[in-house]
Amino acid sequence: MRGGGIALGAAALGLAACAPSAEQPAGNATANAAASRFADRMAGTPPPAPPAKPFATSEKTDFLDYGYAYPAQAAAIPFLVAKFEKAMAASKADALKMAKEDSASAKQSGYPFRAHSLDTKWAVAADTPRFLALKSETYVYTGGAHGMTAYDVILWDKPRQRETSVKALMTSPQAFAAAIRDRFCATLDAQRAEKRGAPVVRGDDDFTQCIDPMEQALVPTSRDGKAIDAITVVVGPYSAGPYAEGTYEVPVPVDAAMRRAIKTEYQDGFAGGEQ
Repeated sequence: MRGGGIALGAAALGLAACAPSAEQPAGNATANAAASRFADRMAGTPPPAPPAKPFATSEKTDFLDYGYAYPAQAAAIPFLVAKFEKAMAASKADALKMAKEDSASAKQSGYPFRAHSLDTKWAVAADTPRFLALKSETYVYTGGAHGMTAYDVILWDKPRQRETSVKALMTSPQAFAAAIRDRFCATLDAQRAEKRGAPVVRGDDDFTQCIDPMEQALVPTSRDGKAIDAITVVVGPYSAGPYAEGTYEVPVPVDAAMRRAIKTEYQDGFAGGEQ
């Protein structure tokens, strides 16, 4: 009996040590949180991943000045990170090969070599519950009088966790072009007039004509982060005007006609207009 009493007493003391006391209430949030963290460690539950950070790299040699960057929103998506890593490796290798060939040719011909440049920067154009839209600006210089700038777009469908494209959202490119062309041309001409200091008059000069918006970079944009509220048509140098006029960025707000040219399953990602 004495041995049994000792065992029962030890058990009672153990229970008393675990039981809440006046100094340590059962609802103590700090103690509960600590216990939860301890349980997670014992169970092998990994800690939450740290927030993604923007990525940027640059390297300058006698042949090539190279740079590549993308924002934190893209860095949080493994698929896009892998896509960018592949693009970086390929673009850098190609640019370096071209620069070395140009250097060898310049040396053989007896004229000075000018180092090449390749710089790509991705930026967020829209970050909504449905879509992440990224726009890139790539500057390329290969030793001529001046460099050139090109643009590209990546569209990520968040609920479906996959890359898509602006044209994949359309009922058809023809329907979408019809929905935006008149407004695009009017806004482009207004921007041209502002840069040139005179109204645009249609003539034989290509830079007085409207251009096909579907051949340019179509960038989904959002002002409030809730939905896509415009498609911005980005037009690089020489496409709508002389090099000195630079790039044109022509916003075409979403309206009823544009929504009708968007497939039904994607319309929840767009604002404005009538369904």
